[in-house]
Amino acid sequence: MIPTIFKLLGALGVFLYGMRVMSDGIQKVAGNRMQSILNYMTANRTLAVLTGFIITGLLQSSSATTVMVVSFVNASLLSLTQAIGVVMGANIGTTVTTWIVSIIGFKFKITSIALPIVGIGLPFMFSKLKKRRDTGEILIGFGLLFLGLMFLKESVPDIKSNPEVLEFLKNYTDLGFLSFIIFVLVGSVLTVIVQSSSAAMAITVTMAAFGWIGFETAAAIVLGENIGTTVTAYLASLGTNVNARRTARAHFLFNIFGVIWMAIIFRHFTQFILNIAPWDPLQIKVIDGKEIMVNLPLNLSLFHTVFNIINTLIFLPFVKPFAKIVERMVKPKESDLSKEYKLQYIGTGLQDTAQMNIQTARAELDKMVELIDNMFNTFLHVFHNPDKKMGSTVERVKEMEDLSDQMQIEITKYLAECSKEELSEHNVMNVSAMMRIVNELENIGDSCFKLMVLTERKYLSNIQLHKKATEEFDDFTALLSESMGLYKQKMNAHLETQVLELAFKLETKMNNLRDNLKKAAQHRLQDGSDVNAELMYLDILKHFEHIGDNSLNIAQALRQVY
Repeated sequence: MIPTIFKLLGALGVFLYGMRVMSDGIQKVAGNRMQSILNYMTANRTLAVLTGFIITGLLQSSSATTVMVVSFVNASLLSLTQAIGVVMGANIGTTVTTWIVSIIGFKFKITSIALPIVGIGLPFMFSKLKKRRDTGEILIGFGLLFLGLMFLKESVPDIKSNPEVLEFLKNYTDLGFLSFIIFVLVGSVLTVIVQSSSAAMAITVTMAAFGWIGFETAAAIVLGENIGTTVTAYLASLGTNVNARRTARAHFLFNIFGVIWMAIIFRHFTQFILNIAPWDPLQIKVIDGKEIMVNLPLNLSLFHTVFNIINTLIFLPFVKPFAKIVERMVKPKESDLSKEYKLQYIGTGLQDTAQMNIQTARAELDKMVELIDNMFNTFLHVFHNPDKKMGSTVERVKEMEDLSDQMQIEITKYLAECSKEELSEHNVMNVSAMMRIVNELENIGDSCFKLMVLTERKYLSNIQLHKKATEEFDDFTALLSESMGLYKQKMNAHLETQVLELAFKLETKMNNLRDNLKKAAQHRLQDGSDVNAELMYLDILKHFEHIGDNSLNIAQALRQVY
């Protein structure tokens, strides 16, 4: 019995490793396109479902899609309602793997296609061109996946030689509704353990095909796997913002609801699947000396697909009300800025591919942009509305500045680790651009804090700027806000030529305005204006100039982002 268990574990290991290699290769070849689809998602719920289906079908992993969705929601690139639609589509997309395993894995002799695929992919791995190596990775991963499935099939013990296995299962298959509950739990636990609903599905299909369990039992396990796969998204949501946590909760509730309504009509539904199957659902053949229900894997695939489609169709008209329910369930927390910054997704062990790591860094970069924008707006508000409580505000901005320093260090270290991975050409450029952007953002944060200190000194020393200088101040900050707005809108996206040209025009305007304002300050000094006020004004202009330069540098860096 123990050797059999280790054979099964080894077969599962080959299967999972093949899926990992194939998924990595696909993400390297097409990951940027998938992110673009999510990034520019419209509010159309049907399109959101279609997007989730396509991405999951390509990645062969609903977990990868849902983790990516949580990341995008946390970065405010997707709304909660959009994310729910994508999650629904991901549930349908994961059925693609089931069909591949059922049709190829149990209809053909796997070695007849698996080994040739590995053989075709091997020469690509030695190519000097990265795209060819990535293509080879996809092919080899695909071959290994089906070799693992073959080993899984061969590792299943012969029921005739091991009747105790069948007896053990029979103890739990004739308990009525309790059997349904037990095997739903088995499917959930199995998926949590192997961290892949596709791998859990392959195990279930194999057990069913060889007679360990019947169709209804296998279908109940499949329902449990739908619940188990939500654990990955839940783990990814730990420590994220409230909408990201709501997305993970919505994923869980959506799948739980599906199991609840299915429990009511389960026996009727399984019979309905057998009736609509365009094949003989109970056909038995002898293959390699074993009696195999050749179409049972197809029955399960049909069950899995029809169930997820119906569940999505039931929910689709009620996405917005469902989102409001989730919002009531998951309340926002009172969380101030932490004095110690930690990258929220790093170390979870979930995003363990180069492509997903890049997405992790992007999510953190978005938070840094939000932080710097908050610092600049706080400075503008305090400058125009000084009060006795300014000291606490300056201290808060100092904490933000310290936080931006820590962000610069942590994100740069993380990007440096990413650069050690085998990245696509685009992502090599992305990492380089992101490192530059992080540095420029930190410089803007430094300038914002220094401007706050100057504002505090102006208030405490009762320094009054010249009326003309105050008007000039507003003119300059308007240009700065417009310049910073360009990179805020396009952060983590490729900057178009016309937008970069606008950034250069704004920089030219600021430079000309700076020169004119310096001359105006010098003339006012010659005319007897307050020396302290004009010197402070020149200091403010100096930091404005730095922020403008940093903003232009960020815009230039975004030209490299794809």
